[in-house]
Amino acid sequence: MREWTAREVARAAGARLVQPAPDDDRSIGAAQRRRSTDRPLATTRKAHTAPERSAPGPLRAVIDSRAVEAGDLFVGLPGANVDGGRFAAQALADGAWGVLVAPEHAEAARCAAGGRDGVALLATDDPLAALQRLATAWRRALGARVIGITGSTGKTSTKDILAGMLAPHRVVTATRANYNTEIGLPLTVLEAPPATEVLILEMAMRGAGQIAELAAIAQPDVGVVVNVGPVHLEQMGSIEGVADEKSALLAALLPGGTAVVPAGEALLEARTAQGVTTVTFGPGGDVDQLPEGLELGFASAHMRLNALAALAAARAVGVEPHGRVDVALSALRGQRREVAGGVVVIDDCYNANPMSMRAALDDLAATAPGRRVAVLGDMLELGGDEASFHRAIGRHARERGVGVLVTVGPLAAVMGEGLGDGATLHATGDAARAAELVRELVEPGDTVLVKGSRGVGLEVVARTLAGDQQG
Repeated sequence: MREWTAREVARAAGARLVQPAPDDDRSIGAAQRRRSTDRPLATTRKAHTAPERSAPGPLRAVIDSRAVEAGDLFVGLPGANVDGGRFAAQALADGAWGVLVAPEHAEAARCAAGGRDGVALLATDDPLAALQRLATAWRRALGARVIGITGSTGKTSTKDILAGMLAPHRVVTATRANYNTEIGLPLTVLEAPPATEVLILEMAMRGAGQIAELAAIAQPDVGVVVNVGPVHLEQMGSIEGVADEKSALLAALLPGGTAVVPAGEALLEARTAQGVTTVTFGPGGDVDQLPEGLELGFASAHMRLNALAALAAARAVGVEPHGRVDVALSALRGQRREVAGGVVVIDDCYNANPMSMRAALDDLAATAPGRRVAVLGDMLELGGDEASFHRAIGRHARERGVGVLVTVGPLAAVMGEGLGDGATLHATGDAARAAELVRELVEPGDTVLVKGSRGVGLEVVARTLAGDQQG
């Protein structure tokens, strides 16, 4: 957007330009748009070496008026409790390039601005749809290759690995934090600097039609479905429903695109789009092993499988990774920390489902040199079979040699039924109680896995254990 005038931004968003007048296409606030280059706007992995120049358009879009900086386009989204458009005038006072808000808020902002030069006021009846249209227009203007990634589990790690693989070879912008929704994805696209060569966009779902919506915004060249598993069953009804939703990414691929899917996944075989190249990964697939000399810094089976998916996607955009790959895993996704007494904490508490729980327990069994301790919370949104899913995780914990199991929440308590008599079981009602208990239970040399659905809040357990080291 940096090269666009106010009129061009309005046209791309499908909005009405309230100020400046449509026949006044001057550059807006050029002096405002200089920003310190050391502030990361996205996961940009390779410096842009083109000479700097002032441009009439905004630097990025933001939806939180408290985060506005000079040169930003503030988009006021209506919410359940607060209409963000009410903060348009404040955003302008804080140096925003302009605002994209509902008509009534645009008029209010014009009154507050007093008609002064240097701001752009864009009005639209649907600010979210306008934000999404603007992102699609910028995606096209960039000319970058776009890789969309979805899956029931492991999509964030796959995105992180892929960004690391591409970093030495391409200018990359990748989804940060949890910007993988109908709001976060367009914000990620609009943060991408003009030099971007590859956009890596993670796509999350919470219900039917959401992956199709995200893919329509992103218009991907490459679509990666990491896996299909029993998640969001309350909304999707069945595993087949989950497969339908995930495969919407493949259906949206541009002509000549590449679909990257797990080898032997029957749920996807009949749902892979026509007119694109399909590349399978994993045992028996087109990409079934990592090249010799490629160093990733982790050895767990599920992470290596994610790496194969990432490798297939990297090759689809013409990159052959080699050497040591710097992978910065997103927070709460399996980071290992050694704390007091040689205790290792595996902080994997961002989310959980039956697939990721099994993979995490497998990793615990394969890597723990001493006693295996698992702090496992409720797995949410599993529908009518939720009890059987939790019971099965208890059995899996027993099979993987877990010596101490601490369950957190009423659903997780059912795991104890599958654990049997081979381990010590402690059932707790919430994360705070689990944190107190685990601090007392852990012994030197233990490896502690902490994992559960986000709503359980198990990060307090990981923080408590880390706090022992800090005194």
